[in-house]
Amino acid sequence: MNGKATTATRTRLDRGRSALGPALELVHTGRAPTRAVLTAELGVTRATAGAVAAELEALGLIRVDSNPGAAAGSQGRPSHRLAVAEKGPVALAAQVHADGFRAALVGLGGTIEATAPGCVTVSADPAQVLGAVVEAGAALLRASGRRCVGAGLAAPSAVAEPEGTALNPLHLAWPAGAPVREIFAEQVRAAGIEGPAFTGNDVNLAALAEHRHGAGRGAKDLLCVATGHRGVGGALVLDGRLHTGSSGLALEVGHLTVNPEGRPCHCGSRGCLDVETDPLAFLTVAGRAPGPEVSLLQQARDLLRDHPDDPGVRAATEELIDRLGLGLAGLVNILNPDRIILGGLHRELLGADPDRLRAVVADRSLWGRSGGVPILPCTLDHNSLVGAAELAWQPVLDDPLKALGGTADAE
Repeated sequence: MNGKATTATRTRLDRGRSALGPALELVHTGRAPTRAVLTAELGVTRATAGAVAAELEALGLIRVDSNPGAAAGSQGRPSHRLAVAEKGPVALAAQVHADGFRAALVGLGGTIEATAPGCVTVSADPAQVLGAVVEAGAALLRASGRRCVGAGLAAPSAVAEPEGTALNPLHLAWPAGAPVREIFAEQVRAAGIEGPAFTGNDVNLAALAEHRHGAGRGAKDLLCVATGHRGVGGALVLDGRLHTGSSGLALEVGHLTVNPEGRPCHCGSRGCLDVETDPLAFLTVAGRAPGPEVSLLQQARDLLRDHPDDPGVRAATEELIDRLGLGLAGLVNILNPDRIILGGLHRELLGADPDRLRAVVADRSLWGRSGGVPILPCTLDHNSLVGAAELAWQPVLDDPLKALGGTADAE
């Protein structure tokens, strides 16, 4: 490359460096499959978009296919195709729930590269549990040989900000206010894992993952409601960002009362979504005693899938759908979302009788009577894990050069 060409390339690259993060996010979320689309989305010249794509490729984050095959019947030279790098860096994602934990390696694009489940008794010592899940993740990293950009933890609790404490881990024996972010970061450092460590509520992170890679893609105001292994959580994504409130505690929808004379809730109230529409409630209404073999969530799913015509199962399905619909209608009246997505057992209930659930929401909500809000199932497997990885990927999406500790030569 001659001197003038080198100078021109570096000029384009300097102009485009501020676009590296936005460009990477477009590829990461699947919104820029080609260089032509990237050029249009960024509002830059083709040359600048080319320099940006080349720099991201040099950083090992994306792959640029400069010789894509032309589609049948198309005219002209096809645009360079863009994709995340298959063997690029990964984030360590961890999730803890009432029945154990899971660790995973997650690449750009929300792709889970490897997982390690741990069905263990979750002890009352957060450090012991988080140490185990981090060690499982560290073993995955060693086996993969991949670079790690950071770690994220999905916790079954509201996570208070800015301290990063688990305010109400109601379904674990952990003490209220446990400093889970600090403990997790310490365990990550002790395992020799590079990069920053983050912690968030599991349903918040599921919503973030679904908004970027799943059923929530393209929604402006996205409401997510989901059952975990125990209990119910909710999250709201506004203009692509999680709405967590002034201190991280927004959208604790599990403690909406939907049956004033209902079951006692762990929070001290009665008839909350948390105890009226979770897997244990389904098994109880269906007249089934929960067993120790698999998680309550799996037992409820299996029962609904394998015995849909059993009178007890039908009764439980209808009762939980009515309770869930009542709660969703209240949220629609307050939040006016443009889409609702349901996860965990709620996804299965939607699939069992979508018309009933949508009718309850429409009948009970003002907005529903004028057209209705779309209610869809979550589509990602392990979406809380993918969302935990999104926390670790965010610094890279914000500034790839800074996060990865250097510059690349795009000559």
